[in-house]
Amino acid sequence: MSEDGDETAQALPDALSVPLEDFCTHLVADLSRSAHTVEAYRTDLTELFTDLAGHGVTRLADVGLADLRGWLARQRSAGMAPATLQRHWASIRVFFRWTRDEGLTATDPAAVLRSAKVPKRLPRTLGIDQARRILDDAVAAARTDETPKGARDAAILEVLYGSGIRVAELCGLDLGAVDRVRGTLRVLGKGDKERTVPLGDPGMRALDAWLGRRGEWMSEVSGDAVFLGARGGRIDPRVVRRVVHQHLRTDGEAPDLGPHGLRHAMATHLLEGGADLRTVQEILGHESLATTQIYTHVSTERLRRAFNQAHPRA
Repeated sequence: MSEDGDETAQALPDALSVPLEDFCTHLVADLSRSAHTVEAYRTDLTELFTDLAGHGVTRLADVGLADLRGWLARQRSAGMAPATLQRHWASIRVFFRWTRDEGLTATDPAAVLRSAKVPKRLPRTLGIDQARRILDDAVAAARTDETPKGARDAAILEVLYGSGIRVAELCGLDLGAVDRVRGTLRVLGKGDKERTVPLGDPGMRALDAWLGRRGEWMSEVSGDAVFLGARGGRIDPRVVRRVVHQHLRTDGEAPDLGPHGLRHAMATHLLEGGADLRTVQEILGHESLATTQIYTHVSTERLRRAFNQAHPRA
């Protein structure tokens, strides 16, 4: 909990602040949501309750559909982005469904609340040739680097692209999670859900090259972490993002997308190569197939552009 968020929550009437904190406890204890996710819910709902209290609504039982619509309308009038409105709508829906299930409210006032329309934007991604150049250049640079950094950075890029795992999952990798016989990694994803993902030969070779030099950076705080920082501790996500940005900038034609861009690229290239959607969903660790389907749109858009550029009757 942030100090600012705590002070704001304490300023609310107990009839609102107590259920809010109980809800946040439920998110952690029952749903295993991350601290970042819980803080986002707390912030959204604190803003809602502060607004409602200012309009005389100080009890959950008094919150109606019109109150929720009024809050979202005021936010829209103030120029809030559709994506942020969508997030606030989602926070309201989850919270009031919980209050109904817990018997804190007789009904769910948000059950028929319509969400804000968010324009769909396809994620930019790397082309196959761009990804290949960036990875090949990183591996080549590692061979000329006298420190372990080059080998580590090349392994970071190869593992992110080769397996499609998230930055947090890469940072959390332990030595026992690497299965060289099967060519897989065991990762702990969102909601503490474990899954096994394949890693191709280039990724495993780069990983082995780094592990061969890992001992040079080991310290008493290294533990079983696969990837280390220069001081020997488990690598920080900010370092991973910096590494990816640095290498993407070396290719003049590649968009600077960061680590998630490598995940997007991997998923898109798998589908373009003939992988089925369910397989990609399992590799990425998506709970909903709808989340994975965005990559089919990316692939289709690429085909459309290629068709328009090349076909004489397009």
